[in-house]
Amino acid sequence: MMKKILIANRGEIARRVMRTCREMGIATVAVCSEPDRDALFAREADETVPLTGSSSAETYLNVAALLDAARRTGADGVHPGYGFLSENADFARRVGQAGITFIGPTPEAIAAMGSKIEAKRRMQDSGVAVLPSITVAGQSAADLVREAASLGPSILVKASAGGGGRGMRIVRSSGELADAVAAAKREALSAFGDETVFLEPYVESPRHIEVQIFGDTHGNIVHLLERECSIQRRHQKIVEEAPSVALDEHLRAAICSAAVRAGQAIDYVGAGTVEFLLGADRKFYFLEVNTRLQVEHPVTEAILGLDLVRLQILVAEGQALPPEVWQAKSRGHAIEVRLYAEDPAQSFAPSTGKLERFQVPARPGLRIESGVTDGSTVSPYYDPMLAKLIVHAPTRVEAARRLAAALAASQIHGLQTNRELLVRILRHPQFLSGETDTHFLERHAPSELAAPLCDAAGEKLHATAAALASAAARGAQARVLPTIPAGWRNNPSQPELVKFRSARGETAVAYRWSRGELALSIDEQELSAVRVDECSADRVTMETDGILRTYTVHQVGDHYFVDSPLGASTLIELPRFPSAEEEVQAGSLMAPLPGVVDDVKVAVGDQVAVGDVLLVIESMKMLYPVTAPQAGRVAEIRVQKKSHVEARTVLAVIDEHS
Repeated sequence: MMKKILIANRGEIARRVMRTCREMGIATVAVCSEPDRDALFAREADETVPLTGSSSAETYLNVAALLDAARRTGADGVHPGYGFLSENADFARRVGQAGITFIGPTPEAIAAMGSKIEAKRRMQDSGVAVLPSITVAGQSAADLVREAASLGPSILVKASAGGGGRGMRIVRSSGELADAVAAAKREALSAFGDETVFLEPYVESPRHIEVQIFGDTHGNIVHLLERECSIQRRHQKIVEEAPSVALDEHLRAAICSAAVRAGQAIDYVGAGTVEFLLGADRKFYFLEVNTRLQVEHPVTEAILGLDLVRLQILVAEGQALPPEVWQAKSRGHAIEVRLYAEDPAQSFAPSTGKLERFQVPARPGLRIESGVTDGSTVSPYYDPMLAKLIVHAPTRVEAARRLAAALAASQIHGLQTNRELLVRILRHPQFLSGETDTHFLERHAPSELAAPLCDAAGEKLHATAAALASAAARGAQARVLPTIPAGWRNNPSQPELVKFRSARGETAVAYRWSRGELALSIDEQELSAVRVDECSADRVTMETDGILRTYTVHQVGDHYFVDSPLGASTLIELPRFPSAEEEVQAGSLMAPLPGVVDDVKVAVGDQVAVGDVLLVIESMKMLYPVTAPQAGRVAEIRVQKKSHVEARTVLAVIDEHS
């Protein structure tokens, strides 16, 4: 029986494991990198071992440091969470050799499935349908193109040791293959320490169906029904649900039976997920086995009433699967969304910095798995997921409606997120009717789905609320006549003028209090019949056009975050006497996002054409090429490989006249 468990992970999954450990009376140990020292999970553990360094390789992938932390704290169990070393057979083996229980499958099972190439071979031998594939193993470019032609017109390059969409590229012409393979190799090596990639046919518009399996050391293997995870960005899931509306009872029985056979083929122990592609022809093909807990495990827990982390611990202690597993019955519907710090309108570029506020309102059936809170810092070193929101309801439509409402009403200040995208997906007619596949975000532009929920008219009202709240804040701080509103005049005079900037442009709010009345105009358009019932530094209740609404205002420096039933807005107050902005040298190529320079592909003096890749930036485990916006000669390179850069850092200068 384990008494203390070290969690070899970070963020929301570390907190998730801690919660179950506390309920079971088991002490917890966290490990944390230097940027994570003040993170929630590091503060909530019974003991925390700080690790030296910032990168994953220095910390959460450092096997020696993790084992040393377990030894020094006396941990008798290690839970790997997901990602990092969770599917590393050598790590599982070394944990066992240290006399510590690894809470997961055997090293042999992990190794068998750790290579997608080997996994496909085993599954084919077990009678599970697989797609044909070609391993990239030193062939010449011409030979690889010739071999790939047998796979069909569209090909997917995949990392053998990968997951989460990393090390994956779609190839639609032979001329793209070499570059796609090279990029996938680099990304796979960075994320997983293994650059092996393979090719397989790209299935157009499939559904992504996965089956939760569980095994114990007594020879039992059971399935816990399926999840659908078809809505993805960059091959990474963002909306997951259970059960799948795509399966009837016959197909459900077939796919779950195939998943159990997959587990039996490797004598599986613990929690695992067998993933399949389901084509439009209703045929399904094996993708991979994730030999760990999945990010989306809460939807299975919700519909079955189980705690999968508790089951992992019981099985790791040698117990047989308990009766509640065999007796579990599905009820209702559960949907999970992944809230990321990223900008869907800018190719999902990650957003880093300080999360000024993170508040999600309570809703029936709502569960939140989060690694952040007010004031948390999101760094460029790790995955950009802030939280998972899960709703369980009697029906799928109710679950979607509740989850969308909770997201829309959340206060998420300081970082760009995919919140609007998720809300619009959950409210989309095709989603609600079950018409989903992995190409959903190709048919429906992310830039449109991610547009602000608050329209232009609503944003003007938000600017008004921000101006009034700002005035109230100044009035509260005044030493003389603090009860008189800012902008108040005994006789009509010039109004107070406040200007704000947002992604939509500038808004000018002019207001004047006189004899108890408020005169108000927005962009020189006077508002009539405006009544303010309440006005403080953080709350304005105002009636406009016969509708009374409350606006919550959160000021951080010159930034105003305003939330209301109309949506959310981020407004920046412009200085009354602006200074001239620093000029940027003509031809400057600036970093599109914060990160680390992974590669510099040009040198000073090189001639480049429009679209040439000049540098590659790694941010949150993904690689982003930076291309030349114009033709010319490289006049300057201001960074080098491994340089840390912020967004809008000048990387290079191109002289277009050379």
